[in-house]
Amino acid sequence: MTAPYAKSRSMWASWKLWLGVVVVLISLGIIWQQYKKAHPKVTGAAIDVASVGKEGIVVSTSGLIHTGPAISGTMTPQQSATLRSEISGSVVQTYVEQGQSVKRGQTLARIDDTSLREAMLSSQSAQRSAKLTLDNATRDAEREQRLETAGAVAPRDVEAAQRMLASAQAGMADAQSRLTSAQQQLDKSSFRAPFDGLVSERPVNAGDVVAPGTAIVTVVNPASMRLEGSVPAEQLSSLKIGTPVLFTVNGYGSQTFTGKIDRINPTADPATRQVRVYVTIPNEKSTLVGGLFADGRVATESRQGIMVPVAAVDERGVSPLVLRIKGGVVESVPVQLGIRDNATERVEISAGVTPGDTLLASAAQGLAPGTKVRITAAGDRPTGTR
Repeated sequence: MTAPYAKSRSMWASWKLWLGVVVVLISLGIIWQQYKKAHPKVTGAAIDVASVGKEGIVVSTSGLIHTGPAISGTMTPQQSATLRSEISGSVVQTYVEQGQSVKRGQTLARIDDTSLREAMLSSQSAQRSAKLTLDNATRDAEREQRLETAGAVAPRDVEAAQRMLASAQAGMADAQSRLTSAQQQLDKSSFRAPFDGLVSERPVNAGDVVAPGTAIVTVVNPASMRLEGSVPAEQLSSLKIGTPVLFTVNGYGSQTFTGKIDRINPTADPATRQVRVYVTIPNEKSTLVGGLFADGRVATESRQGIMVPVAAVDERGVSPLVLRIKGGVVESVPVQLGIRDNATERVEISAGVTPGDTLLASAAQGLAPGTKVRITAAGDRPTGTR
C-alpha cells in the first residue's frame, strides 16, 4: 500500500469519527428539547395561586383591649382563721370534715372537759357561798346603822359591821372572778366557727392529746379571695387602688377572672426592686379555691378598638404594616399601632385595618404583595413564598 493511499484512509476514518460525534450530539439535543416540552420548568412566577393554611391567617376583631404590667402569684382566701387549743387535753370529738360548710357559732370539735366542769361546779358553789355571806353582812350592816341612828348601839359596833361587809364584798368579788375564770377555761374546750365558711383543714382526730398552740380546725371564707403579686417599681405610677386586674388560674383553662387592687405596699423589695400588690377577687359562687397559681396583668389602660395578633404585624421596616387578603390577592397595608396587650399577644390597630379583615400571619407573611392565594385546611404549608 502506497503512502498517499494510507494517508487518505486515515483522514476518512477521522471524519467518520467526528461525524458520529455530531450525530450523537444532535440526537441528544432533540431528546432534551422533547423532554423540556413534556416537563416544563416551574418558577415562582408561574404559580397562579398560593396555598395558605388556616393557621397562617387571622381576622381582625373589635373589642376591649387592655395593657399593663404582668402580675402572678398564689391565691388565698381573704378571710381565714385557724383555731388553736389554749389548754391541754384529749380530743373527745370532732364534728366536721374538710370541705364541709359551717355556720358562725357552730361547734367544730371538743376537748375532754371533765376536770374543767368539776372546777366550774366548785367555783359556782364558792360563788353561792360568798353571795350568802355578802347578803348576811349587808343585812347586819344595815341593821347596825339603824340601831346607831336610834342610839341603841355604839359607833364601834357599826364600824365592825362595815368591816364584815367589806370582807364579804371582797370574798364575793374573788368568788365571782374564780367562777368567770372557770367558765372561760370550760369554754376553751369547745371550738366554734368564727364566721360562715368552709373547713379547709382539720389536723386532729378524736383521741389525740393536744397541747396549747395545737391547730384544731381551719375555717376559710371562700366568698372573697386574695392574690398577692409583685410589679416592677418603675410601673408603680400607673397603679392605683381599685385598678382592675385580669388573670387566668391554673386548672380553669382560658377562663378569665377579674379582681381589683385593694392595697399597694409602700416600699419596694430591695433585692428585686418590685412592689407588692394585693388584689381582692369576688368569689360569691365559690368558683375559685385557695392555693392555686394565677397569672395575668394589671389593666392600667383599657379601651375599645380593633385588635390583631402581634404575629400579623410586620414591624421590621420604617413603619409597621400588615398583609391583607382582599379579593383573593395579597396586598400590603401600612397601619398605625395603639396599645399592646402582652398577656394575650394582641395589639390595637388605630388606622389601616377594619374589623373582619383577613390578614396573613407567621410564615404566611413571606408571600409577596400581588400574589393570589387560596385558604387550605390547617396544616398545609404556604406555597409560592418570597
